[in-house]
Amino acid sequence: MKSPLLSLPGAVPAEGVDEGVAAHYGDLFREQRALADGTGFVDLSHRGVVTVTGDDRLSWLHLLLTQHVSDLPTGQATEALILSANGHIEHALYLVDDGTTVWAHVEPGSQEALIAYLESMKFFYRVEVADRTADTAVVHLPAGSIAQAPASAVVRETPYGRDLFLPREELEAFADQAGPAAGILAHEALRVEQHRPRLGFETDHRTIPHELGWIGTAVHLQKGCYRGQETVARVQNLGKPPRRLVFLHLDGSEVHLPPNGAEIRLADDGPDGRKVGFVTTSARHHELGPVALALVKRNVPVDARLMAEETAAAQETVVEP
Repeated sequence: MKSPLLSLPGAVPAEGVDEGVAAHYGDLFREQRALADGTGFVDLSHRGVVTVTGDDRLSWLHLLLTQHVSDLPTGQATEALILSANGHIEHALYLVDDGTTVWAHVEPGSQEALIAYLESMKFFYRVEVADRTADTAVVHLPAGSIAQAPASAVVRETPYGRDLFLPREELEAFADQAGPAAGILAHEALRVEQHRPRLGFETDHRTIPHELGWIGTAVHLQKGCYRGQETVARVQNLGKPPRRLVFLHLDGSEVHLPPNGAEIRLADDGPDGRKVGFVTTSARHHELGPVALALVKRNVPVDARLMAEETAAAQETVVEP
């Protein structure tokens, strides 16, 4: 969906999965600094919005999600995954219950597949699943923001800020009083700094939650059965994940950032060395310079010097080997 906020001064449209909102509004670093200082907002109105209503909504979702939500307090934010039977990540949901409805925002375009799965699992439970993307826009207010959420908005408050589920027809009026607007590139740069994984960026078809540090934040280890739980329990109790998420400081003298999927090799092995991982997200940070998240093999030494294609990279541990 194309956001009306693309008409704001300086707006440059984003590409790829984030198409439909602004990449930036003319000054990437100013927008990052504003968010870091707790001012402004990010238009995330391209994200999918799914709701679940009905008396059984929490107990039913508890059976399907990796998170413990059967007793989720009203207004408390959480996040959860849906896994395949083999424990691979298929969906990531960012949730809040307002007392009558569970609201979730998900990756752009993923809501149809998610709803199809949820509908197939309804059976005799008293639940209704709806795609609210067409009438509800997601807006992010950074941590420390004193902007007032409209009374019509459902608020999901996290350590990183507030996500608002806002009636789409109110988006432009909200932008007029909540500015300055920051683009998705600023939001992504801060996400990389905070080591927070994103579905479709830090994940591929075989990613399991342990590799990304989603155990604890999105996966509850003391809850009942759900699809993929056997893999989660086996890796947690008996083994280690095959890969681990790392944070990279990239050589600032390079003009181009290594793209998503760029191969990572050990610097000491030279350009013909074997591949040990790949870049998942790269960004230019207003203080740290060029940075990235990457998935590397678990046995890569934590102090090893790396190369992301032609760019030298120093790693910080996110997930312990």
